[in-house]
Amino acid sequence: MLATVTVAAALALTLYAAAIVWLWFKQEWLLFTPTVLPPSQVLAQPPDVHELSIDVPGARLSAMHLQLPNPRGLVFFLHGNAGCLQTWFTNTDFYRQANFDLFMLDYRGYGKSTGRIESEAQLHADVRAVWDHLSGRCTGYTRIVIYGRSLGSGLAARLSADLSTQRAPDLTVLVSPYSSMAALAAEHYGWVPSWVLRYPMRTDQLIQRIRGALVLVDAELDQLIAVHHTDTLKTLVPQARLLRITGAAHGDIHEFEAYLQALATLLAEL
Repeated sequence: MLATVTVAAALALTLYAAAIVWLWFKQEWLLFTPTVLPPSQVLAQPPDVHELSIDVPGARLSAMHLQLPNPRGLVFFLHGNAGCLQTWFTNTDFYRQANFDLFMLDYRGYGKSTGRIESEAQLHADVRAVWDHLSGRCTGYTRIVIYGRSLGSGLAARLSADLSTQRAPDLTVLVSPYSSMAALAAEHYGWVPSWVLRYPMRTDQLIQRIRGALVLVDAELDQLIAVHHTDTLKTLVPQARLLRITGAAHGDIHEFEAYLQALATLLAEL
């Protein structure tokens, strides 16, 4: 009996160690679920939506830019972990009515973007490189909004925090934000040691550096990123505005009129 228990324990330990090793090297497979498009895929919607490619070290990133004749400002949008520009760059009429340009990029391996995501530092560096490229080409915006949703909320928080030492965004909007990817992983994968996660994405350590208006938006019924993450961030930055969309879940918050009206009001107030 003792020998059987010992063998079973050794087997369980071996399987656990193998799972940890697999997660260390393959966690991108769990975190990022891109839709890949052929290079020939046409995404632009003339006459005011334009496609562009931006070179970063080891990759070329696909991006789309809604450019209006006389916009009031720019929304720099960092999307979630699934899909690509084809499914994210939608509802452009909303931004036309608000008279704001919209810019969005696909991360490495998403859509028509080449390369693959290898580290959190690389993700942040890519976002900053694209921002620098855009700001170098478009210097006339008087109002800047940094918007991040789900995965993109942590990237947006980092970008806004870094920009706050220079030209702070007028508004940062974090939709379905996590306090940190480390905390989120602990909730969903409690058996995984924290040191295994190579993408801790510590929004909670960045958010107090953001200057300009900050708005936190979450979905009441979100089962993926629970509302207590937003509450944690709100506690860290009491002056931030919190908008909780009643009845919404993680994947459909953008379909609710309360969300659309709130975003329209935020842009109009700038």
